Amino acid sequence: MLAVVRKQLRTHPALIPLFIFIGGGAAMSMLYLARLGLRNPDVCWDRKNNPEPWNKLGPTDQYKFFAVNMDYSKLKKDRPDF
Repeated sequence: MLAVVRKQLRTHPALIPLFIFIGGGAAMSMLYLARLGLRNPDVCWDRKNNPEPWNKLGPTDQYKFFAVNMDYSKLKKDRPDF
């Protein structure tokens, strides 16, 4: 399989950027999915020790990937303790 791809890349060098961008896109999507699975408070991997991880987030914790015009360090607590 790899020999066929290598042969095609040698005969058609215009395919090289295509493979680079598709490989980069696949790698970035896998990294984003890994980040969602490991860092998102909605995902619970350990039900016995921490069954509700979203309750332990403080108001100054940033869990979004990208926040526009939001300074999380200046937020006040606006919810009750459970």
